[in-house]
Amino acid sequence: MTELECIPFGTGHAKEGVCFLLRMGPYRILCDCGLNDLRSLLSTSSPFASTSATAIDPTCPADFVICSHAHADHARGLLELHRAFPTLPIFVSEVTAHLLPLNWPSVLKRKTIPSFCQPLSWRTPTELAPGLTIELYPAGHLPGAAACLLTYTPQGKGVVRPYTVLYTGDFLLSNSRLVDGLPLAELRGLSPDVLILEGSFGTARHPHRRQQENQFAERVMQAIRQGQSVLMPVPALGLAQELLMLMRSHHTFTGKNLDIWVEDSIALGCDAYLELLPKLPPTVQNFAQHQALFWDERVRPRVRRLSQKEGQMFDAQQLSPFNHPCIVLVEETVDIQNYCGSAQPQHPWLVLIPEHRPREFPTSALGETISPLDLFSVKASKDSSNASSWNALLQSDTVQVDTFLLAEHCDGSGTTQLIHNLRPQHVVFMHGSPAYLADLISLEELANRYHLHSPRVGNRLELPIGEGLIQPVMPTGVDTVFNGEVQEQAAEVVAILPRQIMEDPRWRSFADTGLIEATWQGEMLVLRGISQRELMMKTRRPSDTLLKGCVNCKHYRSQRCWNQRSSLYGSKVAPEGYCPVFELSDTPPPE
Repeated sequence: MTELECIPFGTGHAKEGVCFLLRMGPYRILCDCGLNDLRSLLSTSSPFASTSATAIDPTCPADFVICSHAHADHARGLLELHRAFPTLPIFVSEVTAHLLPLNWPSVLKRKTIPSFCQPLSWRTPTELAPGLTIELYPAGHLPGAAACLLTYTPQGKGVVRPYTVLYTGDFLLSNSRLVDGLPLAELRGLSPDVLILEGSFGTARHPHRRQQENQFAERVMQAIRQGQSVLMPVPALGLAQELLMLMRSHHTFTGKNLDIWVEDSIALGCDAYLELLPKLPPTVQNFAQHQALFWDERVRPRVRRLSQKEGQMFDAQQLSPFNHPCIVLVEETVDIQNYCGSAQPQHPWLVLIPEHRPREFPTSALGETISPLDLFSVKASKDSSNASSWNALLQSDTVQVDTFLLAEHCDGSGTTQLIHNLRPQHVVFMHGSPAYLADLISLEELANRYHLHSPRVGNRLELPIGEGLIQPVMPTGVDTVFNGEVQEQAAEVVAILPRQIMEDPRWRSFADTGLIEATWQGEMLVLRGISQRELMMKTRRPSDTLLKGCVNCKHYRSQRCWNQRSSLYGSKVAPEGYCPVFELSDTPPPE
């Protein structure tokens, strides 16, 4: 019998959250429980029959539960699971145990949520059952986020080998403002039998963390200088606090006469962070000795709470409590019309949306992936009563929508770096769109060294441990490499690709307008589809009589393009160059 196998109940794609059952010998370990609905987990008997003497309940789906961190897509189902099986052991890090109640605000308002998790210390092996131990390492990403090392040693006579599984949860190698990155040096050469990790960004590459921060700060201050207030709908836990700390400590914001308003749901997360101050990195503790992390009305920029009453003033079309221009952080599910809708037309707004990993992008009825810039159109289609007001908001001259990147997850380079340093036998990818996980599986540098897997929900995956390399099986119906041909004609060049490329859900977004942009990147020619929004922005610009060259673009500085939406981003460009995302500068170029 295979000693290691797993079955996913949720792989982190779309809204299903992350939840999978791992079997190590006779023990069943449930890794995370981010399901919205636990019926798939509780309505049927466990797919792995328990043979351990420690089984608490034959109807229980697992013998133990581990939760990697407190984000809802990994933890929202834990309270319901605890209520169904009160004696089921649930293990988390000490910080995660403190943050978990934020996932159930309605329950938290009525009464105190009981502490039903058993906190574990960092880097301390703990025996869960005879032959089964767990050890937690910081994973970056969020305070308390843990990479869980599980070790199972069969009990019996003679020489037996231990089996090891490392589950990273969500991880980040880079240090952020409030969390140190995953300590790669401590895990280097671990050689686990199985590595279960996320592939949220697939093979995409990101700028350096400090560069991301600088670009964000520059974009916000550019809007402030133009008299725009900035509204950021963000997750209430993690990214929101990271942004606040960034704006409190980044030199671009220091001393600026600005008000930063924080919605109540985000403020609860800030208060929880303050209670955990001794657990945060030394740099953060040192900062807190000189000034407040979040709430401060004396040191500029000022950070203030936005009460529910103040937020509702927009609905009554009364005067805003904000001094414009200002910065407002709200939960990502909020209706932004309450802040920048028709009630305050005289105030220009910039709505900044975080560039989420592809798994969080909604899909339309046709199945195509929708970019974050089109998110409001999706909301309008779901609520026909508000469709006209949403469309008016998008067409408004006083509201501009843009995105920013402050990644909470590793890019493709960081993901492969972790794999090569750990040197596992099996690599199981979770937490990403199937197309992006397929991109990782198709990498030759991984496929030639490791057993690669991307299991679907409900499919049992056996993980045999052996010496030979088993060539990974690509997910059914997913192709990542398409062979075609190029034809040179008198006035143009035609690229011909097989129709199978249209089966990928990304094709509809790519071919939205039928227009593409080609860019050389070294020896490779990269094609990028031009969206309808880019064309609309182009037609709405009153600059048809002006030279649309890079020299007149507001993103052109030091002979380089700094527009994140441009395929030339970060590259040296000619002053007379042109791209479809050209934006006219407010100041004339130097003579």
